[in-house]
Amino acid sequence: MDVKTGLFYLFAVVLLFAAFRVITARNPVYAALYLVLAFFQASAIWLLLRAEFLAISLVLVYVGAVMVLFLFVVMMLDINVDGLREGFWKHFPLAAGVGALIALEMAAVLMGGFRLGEPRAAAGALGANTSNTLELGKLLYSEYLYPLEIAAVILLVAIVAAIALTLRTRKDSKYVNPADQVRVKARDRVRIVQMPATRAAEPVVEAADAAKENKA
Repeated sequence: MDVKTGLFYLFAVVLLFAAFRVITARNPVYAALYLVLAFFQASAIWLLLRAEFLAISLVLVYVGAVMVLFLFVVMMLDINVDGLREGFWKHFPLAAGVGALIALEMAAVLMGGFRLGEPRAAAGALGANTSNTLELGKLLYSEYLYPLEIAAVILLVAIVAAIALTLRTRKDSKYVNPADQVRVKARDRVRIVQMPATRAAEPVVEAADAAKENKA
């Protein structure tokens, strides 16, 4: 076994361990950190496969932006883990059925790629000056143009929805009008009035004498 194969198995084992810990960690922060570790291992495997563009994209987009943002959100929300785990066994049968269905679909896809009876065309040798990024772009905009356009439309809808959520007006919110601030005059501003901080209380004896005189 050469060094490249050994590194592949090492990264694969760490990737599987990190993915397993993502779904078994009790603390959401630890789960997010294990997911970051899984992304790093996947990018390392892509580097071994000479897919530098995919590896760098995974590190920059997922680890550098999405997961860091997700980690900060998880840390700021202070999620009650005990409350989330109360209905675990209630939803376990449905979750187990969906997980088994996904596992069977993945197994069918993987087993379909290992049919030894069918002849497979040998991959053409790439030259030294060939860029995998250029070949990936040609493939996306030729054979996978429609899926790419559908993904782009979905992302555009998500961006527009996020902007629309931030632009919602609320009646109880106070807004600043710059025109009114410019037209304001000195006499219209709030004036500070000096008043004594404390006020002496009236003597109790005098109040009692006044009450007696009134009765008399």
